[in-house]
Amino acid sequence: MMQPAFPLADRIDLIRYLIVWRVNSLLVWLPSCLPVEISQVLGQLIADRLPTAEAASWRKTLAVWEGYEEGSYPLPQAAWPLETVLFAYPGKRTCGQGEVILWELKLLGKSADHGLFLEVILPAMEEAATTTDPRWHRPNSLWGQFDLDAIYAARGDRWEPLVRQGKLDLRCPVTPGQWAERPEAVRSERLFDRLTWLTPFDLSLTDNRKRPSRIPNEEVPTLKTILEGLVQRLALFLPGKRRTADDVWASLSTEERASLQAAVEDAGRIPVQHHRIGPAPKGWPGRWLGTERFPFIPPSILPYLELASILHIGRQTHLGCGTFVIT
Repeated sequence: MMQPAFPLADRIDLIRYLIVWRVNSLLVWLPSCLPVEISQVLGQLIADRLPTAEAASWRKTLAVWEGYEEGSYPLPQAAWPLETVLFAYPGKRTCGQGEVILWELKLLGKSADHGLFLEVILPAMEEAATTTDPRWHRPNSLWGQFDLDAIYAARGDRWEPLVRQGKLDLRCPVTPGQWAERPEAVRSERLFDRLTWLTPFDLSLTDNRKRPSRIPNEEVPTLKTILEGLVQRLALFLPGKRRTADDVWASLSTEERASLQAAVEDAGRIPVQHHRIGPAPKGWPGRWLGTERFPFIPPSILPYLELASILHIGRQTHLGCGTFVIT
């Protein structure tokens, strides 16, 4: 029996694509933060393809990057007009011919539309693979020097192929609810006590213009802080604009509210036992990166933590910030 494996899953429209690019030149040097260049290059190629009126919002976003130099701090707050996450899988920065680059594109909320991906984003990827535009095509640059090898769409914890060896299979339907499909969950007796941030995070509510040096104790995320970040993220999936965490709580059924409130209360009783969190690497968005250890992580909050890791929390989620693993 297939059923949603996550709390609140039926409220969340999301499509996850795993993108596989294969280098076809002798040597490619990747930027310090690949999502930054993906956002700029694909964003520009999308804008160039759209009619003038539709391109206006894209060009407004791209203008924020003007004058930015790689490594400067802080990075612009310049998300696409679509609700997206660009999450690059960790890997080396120097790639030779035949090596693959893996990254994930997530379309969320009203932007979780497979047709939008096929008609707007995929053609920009195909152009990026072969471009000779001097804005992007330079020695040892990724752009114009890779093949679009494969694309997969998530169905639960499986990846279903959409593109293989560069050929698109249009027979594969992709829906904004399939990301949550899984067989009926089996309870695990394993205990978890460690949280590792895969990408930098910034859970502050205001802009920080100063490069950080050492994380203050009050900024070390607790389990409760992370669940509160999830609630703020869920506002994205409510109708209307400028929705808040209060609106999320008000939208929940009595049963949903009780379950989430119990998880938040359980999380609030677990202190951070130890952490190794320091400043994010130069050239990356977000502020902090590292690991945290807890006495234990209550089973009641694990589904919510996994949901938070999939959706990303905090600031700069468009560039992949705010995701983690539990071990």
